[in-house]
Amino acid sequence: MGVSSELEYKRQAMKEKRIMVHAHIGMSSWEATAEALKKLYFEAKERGVQVDRYGLCLDRRMGLPRQLRRRVPAETGPTLENPEDWLEVANLVPIQPHLGDSMIGFPASAENTLLALQAGVTTIGNLSQYFSMQAPMWRDQLETAVETVKAMAIIGLLREKGTLLHSYLEDGLGALFYDCATVAGWAMLEKYLAEELLGTKLTHCNGGLTSDPVKRAGWIFALDQIHDHDCIGSMFYGDTISFTDDFEWNRGMVAEYMLWDAMAQVACPTGHALHPLPVTEAVRVPSGDEILDIHIFARRVIGTAEKTAPYIDFSRSREFAARMVNGGKEVFRNALDGLQEAGVDTRNPLEMLYVLKQLGAAAFEELFGAGKPGEGFPRGRVPVIPTDVFEHTKANQKKLWKQLSPEMLGKASSKLFVLASTDVHEHALFLLHQLLQQAGADVINLGPEMNTDQIAAAAGQYDPHALVVSTHNGMALEYAQNLKKELQQLNCRAPVFFGGKLNQKLEDRVMPVDVKDEIKELGFYPCQEISDLFLLL
Repeated sequence: MGVSSELEYKRQAMKEKRIMVHAHIGMSSWEATAEALKKLYFEAKERGVQVDRYGLCLDRRMGLPRQLRRRVPAETGPTLENPEDWLEVANLVPIQPHLGDSMIGFPASAENTLLALQAGVTTIGNLSQYFSMQAPMWRDQLETAVETVKAMAIIGLLREKGTLLHSYLEDGLGALFYDCATVAGWAMLEKYLAEELLGTKLTHCNGGLTSDPVKRAGWIFALDQIHDHDCIGSMFYGDTISFTDDFEWNRGMVAEYMLWDAMAQVACPTGHALHPLPVTEAVRVPSGDEILDIHIFARRVIGTAEKTAPYIDFSRSREFAARMVNGGKEVFRNALDGLQEAGVDTRNPLEMLYVLKQLGAAAFEELFGAGKPGEGFPRGRVPVIPTDVFEHTKANQKKLWKQLSPEMLGKASSKLFVLASTDVHEHALFLLHQLLQQAGADVINLGPEMNTDQIAAAAGQYDPHALVVSTHNGMALEYAQNLKKELQQLNCRAPVFFGGKLNQKLEDRVMPVDVKDEIKELGFYPCQEISDLFLLL
């Protein structure tokens, strides 16, 4: 491409106002992923479509030290087993790789970062995942913080060669905040940690939990301001919360957000590669053919956006960005002042990372948010601008409540439930928690990323009427088998309900397979809808 790094490539595209695109891909094995990548590149090229970069969706076990990976359940995505796999990541096809999932923010951060850099990957993350995720079956949070700082420092040392530290805000605490201003303030805090304390160039991603086109475009203007008009974006993620199991409806949604995202890039080039989501994303892991199909579709939408952009008035998006950035500055100041007052050394990146992870989203927003105090509002504050995912979740709560009959609700009344998620997806837990409480139930919400022994320990401690588990990462059967063993050891007989994506990654299959029947054979109850829980009680 005549450039020395992806950073230089992006700056060139920004100067030319050329819109880049990003593909996300990750089959059950690296071999299957490699085949899908080759098909994507060569068939897209035949159609005159260029894919600028791809994100490799790695199995979450990759975040663990190598010797521990075989000891925990396999999840969705490939693992890179040897140096040859790592080299293929960057040299298989002329599409620049991006490594975000299960890299920085985990106990194998430094090891994986070195392997990625040696292979030729220069945009590595995901810093935001450090604050909201855990490596499966891992306990040592201090070691995770140390390895994360090491990896960030390595990227900082190579900054002049074009390395970028990636952070997807809505893949971390940004997904759990209720106020857009808090997300903006958190972005400023991450920038402070990465750039001022460790000398790393930070590249921010957003979009997966933002549906409103005014807000999507507004985030581009806001990130440009947050990064002092030297914003180099990684990618701008597709809108995941508007997707349904109706694939043609989803195709229309892709057209809508891609049009707005592309027009925003013409108006304010930030280097974000746009991400057309395959229409099957909400139902299962997309195949290579489905990824190819949506990129061909998206290229036509981008062409339309380039023609239309000069006639679009972005004043509402710019107003949104201004309010969000002003509120974010207040959050950032509140956070630094509050942490200093609490005795935290805010010039020590290791101490900052460790403390912020322990603090979590709810406490951070309660303590440092920009919204005015308001009784009855979540976290005690009136949001400056509510996040789309928060409003989406509230709307779903109202919709689902209407679908539950008095008879269903009566089954839950006065019963005690223990809720948990096997991975980072937390909004299903929020919905369940709210609906069960409305129905008069008592709820113990363990939160996301719970291991089987933690759920079993809670079952032994609270003696609940039911355990409710949400899972999404292609490990439902293996997780259920391990949970059954743990519960048998405690002689716990509480019914167990499993919801979410009930599929399992198998080594001999390209895609995870449905395991609802196998989970049922274990004596557990698979739920396709939240209403199934109430019906089966």
